[in-house]
Amino acid sequence: MIRATEEVQQHAAGWRSQLYHTGGNCGDIPLHSTTSLVEITPRANDVAIDDARSRREMSQADVFYSCGSCGYPLNLASSNRATSSIGSKYSKSIKKGYISFLSIDLSRFTQVDEVNCLPISWGHCGLKSKLLCRKCGVLIGFGYADSTAFCGFDSPTSSSSSYKKIMIKIRALQPSEDSENGALDSNLDRESFGLTCPRWLHIQNSSRRSLQFQCAFTQLSIASLSQPSTEITPFHLHRLLNRFQQLHSLSLSGCTDLSDSGLSLLARYGSNLQSLHLDCCFGITDHGLFFVASGCTSLTILSLYRCNVTDIGLETLSKYCFGLKDVNLSYCGLISDHGIRALSQKCTQLRAVNISHCRSVNGIGFLGCPQTLTYLEAESCKLEPEGIMGIVSGGGLEYLSVSNLIWCIQGDGLLSIGAGFSANLRVLNFRLCRTTGDETIVAISKGCPLLEEWNLALCHEIRVAGWESIGLNCQNLKRLHVNGCRNLCDRGFQALRDGCKRLKILYFTRCRLVSSTAIEIFKCLRSDVKIIEEEIMCIAPDWAFRL
Repeated sequence: MIRATEEVQQHAAGWRSQLYHTGGNCGDIPLHSTTSLVEITPRANDVAIDDARSRREMSQADVFYSCGSCGYPLNLASSNRATSSIGSKYSKSIKKGYISFLSIDLSRFTQVDEVNCLPISWGHCGLKSKLLCRKCGVLIGFGYADSTAFCGFDSPTSSSSSYKKIMIKIRALQPSEDSENGALDSNLDRESFGLTCPRWLHIQNSSRRSLQFQCAFTQLSIASLSQPSTEITPFHLHRLLNRFQQLHSLSLSGCTDLSDSGLSLLARYGSNLQSLHLDCCFGITDHGLFFVASGCTSLTILSLYRCNVTDIGLETLSKYCFGLKDVNLSYCGLISDHGIRALSQKCTQLRAVNISHCRSVNGIGFLGCPQTLTYLEAESCKLEPEGIMGIVSGGGLEYLSVSNLIWCIQGDGLLSIGAGFSANLRVLNFRLCRTTGDETIVAISKGCPLLEEWNLALCHEIRVAGWESIGLNCQNLKRLHVNGCRNLCDRGFQALRDGCKRLKILYFTRCRLVSSTAIEIFKCLRSDVKIIEEEIMCIAPDWAFRL
């Protein structure tokens, strides 16, 4: 079962003390035992006592309530609750679904007096008035006055001060949405209130748009990979998807034991899903991808990092999910250009694709890709010159990473990037492309005039001609990475100094042929450029794979 975190449970106890409410999902809770959020231990130090008192006051902030039917603000504050009689009688009242208040704003209520036709000695209370919502007329509670009205006599005028007791129905309330009136400002407050108020819990369930498990990670890191795996069964998914039926984003990443059968529920509950992350779900195959494709036809973002899917699964995906924009296929070693072709041809809104470490993909499958394709990550892929031409054939690429192609392309296989199809490129990652030479650099610097960031770290074959071409032609370049470039010398460094007029940041380390004198001259003449002695591994923009 999925349980609330200890922090939320503790915070919920505070809400129970404020609301004194037990809903059908909470059970019978002895709420009188949680009347204070902070236990103050007597101390001799006055400063410590004042600090504890201030913390207690902060923890008991007012909550204002509205009509649970129409949302009309009732100006009903939690601080006006009658707490002096907390005990067994109060618990009985709570079980009946009522809260006692000391005072209310009668301008927010319509009062309907009930006339007592029996002697006063026969009843426990005198005049009883119904308190109705002034906007929709729904019964909110009752007010009991000291005086008694009999048949044939006018009832006395009711007022908040004349009421001996005011009882408000718990289920007739909901927290006010007006943040200025003490609303539930934080997510923790809203989660805690949901544990005690069934009506608010229903509102939470129907309004939740995103769900991510504790074991899930949408941004891969060493910390996320080291998290223990949580077993998520089809039973868990059924309960959660049945509860949250308006989800737009679902992350099951890290659920390594999740099988294809678990995804069968998406055929029923996934119609509203726009983003689905299945990173490191090693049990997901083409069969599970069929459930995703057939049930989640509104998908725009799909991440299948390290899933065991093949070209068959990608073909199925392209038949149902025409609106796909961002697809992460990194480390999916069973796919090839055949599956890539199906996606690029049928998903005409394709925007971002990650095929890093897919060694069976050479890039030809992208030939004729839509112009909407603006982001491509292809680290450590065995790309061929024809594949590079296919990748840029759409003409819309703004970010391209082909880093670490040392064992893939020999010579100047990247030359086609500067052939005219990549005029919109703004960020280009050539890190670890050790065989890329001057001819490619010259062609790209001329053919990509909008280039703003270029990572050339560990590109050892770039010599003076290449650096001079960058300085002369890359007039929009703002960030340049030259870490570990063995053939960057003083002349090449001077070319970068005299050119690249818009350069703001230069990542520069381990360039042994550049003298300290050349570095000092650069700093003197280009004080507008910040030289950072560190190496950046990833320069991808953060807009991809996000709703």
